[in-house]
Amino acid sequence: MAALDYEIIETIGVISESPKGWKKELNLVSWNGRDPKYDIRDWAPDHEKMGKGITLTKEEAENLKKALENLD
Repeated sequence: MAALDYEIIETIGVISESPKGWKKELNLVSWNGRDPKYDIRDWAPDHEKMGKGITLTKEEAENLKKALENLD
């Protein structure tokens, strides 16, 4: 498996934390030197390991924000 090159540009917020210290975070991440995208995934405490996640463009993140504002 090829190594992933990533840089967390900005930590926006922590969504949840597991008893083992892993945190589900919303970050702005650059993957393999590409333009940064909004990223939601679980991270180990040292950010050396990560779980599966989802990346969003700015437009997709804005659409998600609008959809979440409609939650009751």
